[in-house]
Amino acid sequence: MKKTTQALSVTLALFLTCSNVMAKNPGKQQEKVQIYAHPSLMNADATEVKDANYVYRIGGKVLKQKNRLGFTNKENLYVNAFSKDLLNTMSVRKGDRDFDIKMPISRSELAFMLSQGLNMSSIGITKNYTDVTNSYWASTEIKNATAADVMIGYPDKSFKPDQAITKAEVFATVAKLIDVPYENDGTVPTMNGRTIENIPSWAYGCTKEVVNSGLIDNLPDAKALFENPYLSRHQVATLVSELRLKYGSNGQLVGDAFKNAGTPVAVKIKMLDRIDAKHSNIGDVFTAKTTEEVMLNNEVFPAGSIVYGRVVTVQRPGLKTHPGSITVKFEKIKNGDCVAEFPKQMTSATAECLKNPNIVARILGVPFTGAARTAGVVGRSAGQIVNISANGLEEYGDRISDTFVETFTGHPGRGAASFGHSFVTIGKGIYGIAKTVVSGTFGVIYEIGDEIVYTIVPSLSNSSALNPNEELTVIF
Repeated sequence: MKKTTQALSVTLALFLTCSNVMAKNPGKQQEKVQIYAHPSLMNADATEVKDANYVYRIGGKVLKQKNRLGFTNKENLYVNAFSKDLLNTMSVRKGDRDFDIKMPISRSELAFMLSQGLNMSSIGITKNYTDVTNSYWASTEIKNATAADVMIGYPDKSFKPDQAITKAEVFATVAKLIDVPYENDGTVPTMNGRTIENIPSWAYGCTKEVVNSGLIDNLPDAKALFENPYLSRHQVATLVSELRLKYGSNGQLVGDAFKNAGTPVAVKIKMLDRIDAKHSNIGDVFTAKTTEEVMLNNEVFPAGSIVYGRVVTVQRPGLKTHPGSITVKFEKIKNGDCVAEFPKQMTSATAECLKNPNIVARILGVPFTGAARTAGVVGRSAGQIVNISANGLEEYGDRISDTFVETFTGHPGRGAASFGHSFVTIGKGIYGIAKTVVSGTFGVIYEIGDEIVYTIVPSLSNSSALNPNEELTVIF
């Protein structure tokens, strides 16, 4: 019963908000999140619905998106961070639907991240291992890493690709790629005055070198960094991202295999479409055109080439979330038949020559947006009320049933308690419905007020929008 009513309420909400999106890639479900603001003014219960590619969250507390890089001059506009793209690429390659970024990284995964993340060239003599077939998901990356002598196999000619690699071993591998002074005095490695635990004496020096490089200053889950014997997939992806940004882009990585690790590419573009937190949906494609010539993948793209991007996440504006936020991804550039994909590494993104939609466009568009957003609040509130009522009725029936069963099987005390709980269930339902009604009412008032503010002062929403003719500089 609960599942049925939840499905009905979710369907109603999605229909009213016109955000039905076709699935495209089943391996990236957790990447796509669209958050609606109401009914959440009083933290009403959230409902989620998932398809193969998207996660919609309706009501409830707003989720904070991680692994993103902000635009200069657009504090609520983001692009996906390199580490997240690297993790998604790896999960798709492995075909792992239950891919958990918090799990310890394995030897094959480290080889994959170093090879893919640093554009590792294939050099030296290719080494074969008894437990790595040509069809193994990271076969090429393992061959690249071992041929470059960044990683090594075992004396029995195995690589042990699925074996977790320790934190010390990761630091020893990274230390091979950089040349940073450190004090090799045999003392236990520390960072910010705190001891880094689970580091054997043989790895003291390489750990200190990595610490001095600053590569692990901003790793996620600092407590685990100090205390755990292993680094997580997420931590290593962030480490590789920092390695590429700080050393690869300047040609400072040690070894010929990394000579192409990261040459910054600056793309200057002018927006052709509008995207913003008020109106855009995940999966929306937008376009821009280049204002200067750019070279990518050894191809020259003249000014006027078309750049394609996609909306990745949306957080609608709300009372506590104004003006909302949006995350975008630049995917490819095209000039005639010549097409090239952008690198995953995003160094910076700057919005220049800021624009607002003109007054005519705002006046003509607001009636449609206002009506749709108001209907969205009403629909989600109604769906939430249906959900609360259905769950409450089901629980009330269970309590009354327990009352009779327990009483007539010789447990009148328990029967009385169940009867009492039935009134608690009614009270909880009434409270939940009242809370949703109040939240929905305030939501409608807020939406109407927000549309008026947008019409009169559009600059207040500009930090979560890209408007036509705005100029951007994106550096990969």
